[in-house]
Amino acid sequence: MLSDLKKVLFVCLGNICRSPMAEAIYNDLLIKNGLENEYVADSAGTAHYHIGDAPDYRTLKILALNQITTNHKGRQFKPADFDKFDYIFVMDRSNLHDVLSLAKTEEHRKKVMLMREFDPLKNGDQVPDPYYGGMNEFKEVFDMLQRSCSNFIDFCKNV
Repeated sequence: MLSDLKKVLFVCLGNICRSPMAEAIYNDLLIKNGLENEYVADSAGTAHYHIGDAPDYRTLKILALNQITTNHKGRQFKPADFDKFDYIFVMDRSNLHDVLSLAKTEEHRKKVMLMREFDPLKNGDQVPDPYYGGMNEFKEVFDMLQRSCSNFIDFCKNV
């Protein structure tokens, strides 16, 4: 039953590059780890630029190269997401500021964290926006998100 699932939300600026990539990676890892009946993920953007849009073609390409699929359509983060989700991962400090500015309670604020808090390499705290870059930047972001999501999956197994 959906209400029994732990819910994870990934948030970036436009919801076409980093957050849908994280959502797809996390969902793929859930299946590979047999956790798809315990957790569910979604993603959103802090801005309204790409509501209803598919992920960026480079996001789709890097996911396909790694045999991961997604059918996500862009949406904007809304205050109701604080009550709907158990974990809210933001990609950078700007996203963190934007999301926390909508939090009404300490309980809401505690749900929000930077995605790279789960990156075992910890060589920075932000996932850079690859939008103005090329495939190398998308690959770099994929690798960061893969490490972070994988480490979070290990955390989920022990919760």
